[in-house]
Amino acid sequence: MRSPLERVSAAAITDAVTSGWELRFDEFRYLPEGGGAYHWVGRAGATRWFVTCDDLDTKPWLGTDRNTVFERLSAAYAATMALREAGADFVVAPMASATGAPAERVDERHCVSVLAYIDGSPGRWGESLANDECEQLVTMLARLHASATTGPPVISREVDIPGRQSLELALDELAIPWDAGPLSVDTRDALTTHARGLTEALEEFDRLASNVGALEPCMALTHGEPHPGNLIRSAGDLLLVDWDTIAVARPERDLWMLAEVDVALLDRYRDLTGIAADSNALRAFRLVWALSDLAIFTAQLRGEHGGGADDQRALAGLRSILAGHEPRPYGAAR
Repeated sequence: MRSPLERVSAAAITDAVTSGWELRFDEFRYLPEGGGAYHWVGRAGATRWFVTCDDLDTKPWLGTDRNTVFERLSAAYAATMALREAGADFVVAPMASATGAPAERVDERHCVSVLAYIDGSPGRWGESLANDECEQLVTMLARLHASATTGPPVISREVDIPGRQSLELALDELAIPWDAGPLSVDTRDALTTHARGLTEALEEFDRLASNVGALEPCMALTHGEPHPGNLIRSAGDLLLVDWDTIAVARPERDLWMLAEVDVALLDRYRDLTGIAADSNALRAFRLVWALSDLAIFTAQLRGEHGGGADDQRALAGLRSILAGHEPRPYGAAR
């Protein structure tokens, strides 16, 4: 997140890390990056660590109550640890705490995890990839989809829209005042302008999901968000981060992003795996991304908020999606 975490102090985070991982930092600084969690870089002697704090109230794809979200988030992180241990060297996984857990609670709403700091160049949403990086990406996803994990099972994801109920409720209540924060009115106005198009997008999604539901089952271990913002270039390799979205799902959950890079990569994926991507499933998962982001942004800006950098970013994202400009994870397709 771009704005610092105000609900939990840095001291509370470092105390949790010291208790859980027996690390005592000589330096601890906030890193204003990403959009789904809060990050710090800690230094202990000559070693640097990457510390992440997850807000359990902001992960609707994992559940609706904090304990369920924490349980499923821990299972997701444990799966990445297992993948890494099994030889998936592109996986950036958390370090086990002293109890062997991948994450520890800070308080009822927040948990913390610790990862080794990676010297590399992080990607950015909307960046393109070089040809050799495209090959790395498709090979990475083929390996992931063929993987199995041990330990607690990760969630399974059908073709659905996390947060859909709250989004549809917001559409039903466009005629009443929204005044929970400084950007609530702007959010309502944007949704009102595009309400018909949004309703049609939900109807299109339902048609696509019905078609996908009639297909032969084809499930794999998927990342869910293999976009350039979750890639790190390090020593000539691409590494994949942010695994809170890992789930068993149709491979198109990841593959629609390959199509956004270059549709020819789907042929390369088929050569590697024998799996041909279904066009309805690709379109459905692309809509899942856009509509679930809309649901998250709407809930954020319809609820209490201060109007800071993250809220402004959410409003810009909401307007961009409504205008049909998103998602474009790798920029314009080739």
